[in-house]
Amino acid sequence: MKKAKVLVVDDEPKVIHLVREILNASGYDVVVALNGERAVELAAVEQPDMVILDIMLPEHLDGYDVARRLREFSEVPILMLTARVRETDLLRGFEAGADDYLTKPFSSKELLARMKAVLKRAHKSDQLASASELDCGDLHIDWARHRVTRKGEEIQLTHTEFNLLSELARHPNQVLLHEQLLSAVWGSEYCNDQEYLRAYIRYLRKKIEIDPSNPRIILRCPGVGYSFVCPEEE
Repeated sequence: MKKAKVLVVDDEPKVIHLVREILNASGYDVVVALNGERAVELAAVEQPDMVILDIMLPEHLDGYDVARRLREFSEVPILMLTARVRETDLLRGFEAGADDYLTKPFSSKELLARMKAVLKRAHKSDQLASASELDCGDLHIDWARHRVTRKGEEIQLTHTEFNLLSELARHPNQVLLHEQLLSAVWGSEYCNDQEYLRAYIRYLRKKIEIDPSNPRIILRCPGVGYSFVCPEEE
């Protein structure tokens, strides 16, 4: 069975050594880049199955810049490494195309668990084999093609954003609990991490709502969860 290939991007030798040891011991192939420019080059050439990307990088491209560059040509899952996890940082990373965050310092168990969860979500997104489609006003979701459009114009979503929208849209006009959404999209280990969900909902609204400050599609039920509102056909 082919080993999964992981591109690790960090300028700290100790972090590179630690991550390489953990991943090699777990059966992954590891490719290393010490700066952003090299990371983009290797991603294009090596076609990794996943990228572990530090935010703070030397020279011209930081982690956010690298993620944006990768999203120009690849949907590879991106796990960002950071020393801070404020909501503004989460939103900035999600906007750039990150799929998840891991805070330094981290344990081998935590790193592998996060990687497994991210890869699982990406696989789930790729394997949405249903040929069904959904029209909700101007919004159209095509699960088979992994495509979301508004008035025919495509909306670019990451794997995680698409999975979150799909989970909501497959239960139209129903309130889904925070825990239900977190478990379905991120995995049971995330079921209490409501900050994660709030951050993703906020950015997803920016992409699919006409007026994100006055949402009409993804509505919040305070203290309970969220619902995907789709007008009933007459």
